[in-house]
Amino acid sequence: MSLLSESYEPFVMLDKTTAPDGYGGFVPQWVEGAGIEATAVFNTSIEARIGGVQGLTNVYDIITPKSVTLEYHDVLKRLSDNKIFRVTSDGSDKKTPRSATLDMRLVTAEEWSLPNG
Repeated sequence: MSLLSESYEPFVMLDKTTAPDGYGGFVPQWVEGAGIEATAVFNTSIEARIGGVQGLTNVYDIITPKSVTLEYHDVLKRLSDNKIFRVTSDGSDKKTPRSATLDMRLVTAEEWSLPNG
């Protein structure tokens, strides 16, 4: 077991579905899907700090094992505090090479609120 894998904690993917609203339309609903192990690290770069001052959302790096590929706009919830994240990069872009002993993938994500509350 590595220090990286020891930092992983439980997350759950959130899947968007729709339900009738009773008026001929629909409302979005978010349901819990697959559970994954990951870690979310607050991005403290100068660019992220400038964005925060300008009113943008908090930015995080989400690290997962290579077996988990998060895709652009995937939504996940950290179970320890129910914080919601929306992925803002492509999970196939940043990963350790096959020959590396470190097993990780990295995506960027923003702290997010579900559109239906």
